[in-house]
Amino acid sequence: MTTPVIDGWFTVDEGAAHLLGTRCADCRTVYFPPQTGLCRNPGCDGEDLAVTRLSRRGTVWSYTNACYAPPAPFVTAEPYTPVTLAAVELAEEGIVVLGQVKDLTVEDLHVGMELELTVGALADGPSVWMWGRP
Repeated sequence: MTTPVIDGWFTVDEGAAHLLGTRCADCRTVYFPPQTGLCRNPGCDGEDLAVTRLSRRGTVWSYTNACYAPPAPFVTAEPYTPVTLAAVELAEEGIVVLGQVKDLTVEDLHVGMELELTVGALADGPSVWMWGRP
């Protein structure tokens, strides 16, 4: 397995990808990406934010494709191949996480469709979480 593109935001154990977030011990608010310091919930004075694994499944909230290569310093494959992106509402936490979609196009997706967290490699090698078929 390649090096994660963002250390501490996701992990892969026994072939299963997991997003890592934080949960406030006082109000139970969940954050992704992981937070440090004080709880951002305005009604909470909590300071104990524990790292927690987030749901692996969720439903498509929105989606699009990226037809143009991002500018430098981003590294893309040559020639550039458009990628599909989906905002997925996590099943248990109710928060929305954006990620690249693996092996699906915008024609394959619809709002409310269930997707599952997986992992894939970016054009320059590091691995990142992606959304795919359950």
